[in-house]
Amino acid sequence: MSISLKKGSLSLAATLAVLTIAAGTASADTTWQKNHPRREQVNHRLNNQDKRIHNDVKNGTLTKGQAASLHKEDHQVRQEERDMASQNGGHITKPEQRVLNQQENGISKQIPPK
Repeated sequence: MSISLKKGSLSLAATLAVLTIAAGTASADTTWQKNHPRREQVNHRLNNQDKRIHNDVKNGTLTKGQAASLHKEDHQVRQEERDMASQNGGHITKPEQRVLNQQENGISKQIPPK
């Protein structure tokens, strides 16, 4: 009887592993990401810049004051992205995306390169 429990446990473990892998790949592209690719791209850049700022504070290439200023600028871009989307049914246009990316480029230039 203990052998059948081990076999059942292995089967259960294998099933859970497959489901975990499937869930991980399914969540890679959410419905929101598919429906709002421009917003996703802008937000991905903002998140990336946020990580860069945090890392630069950790390694001493940015002060906390400089980081706070950059985070404030990023927050303003994020708010502008939300405001633009609220005026267009949750989407942003290509010209709006271009404007947001130009603003992000300006902020990015203020973050020391790796």
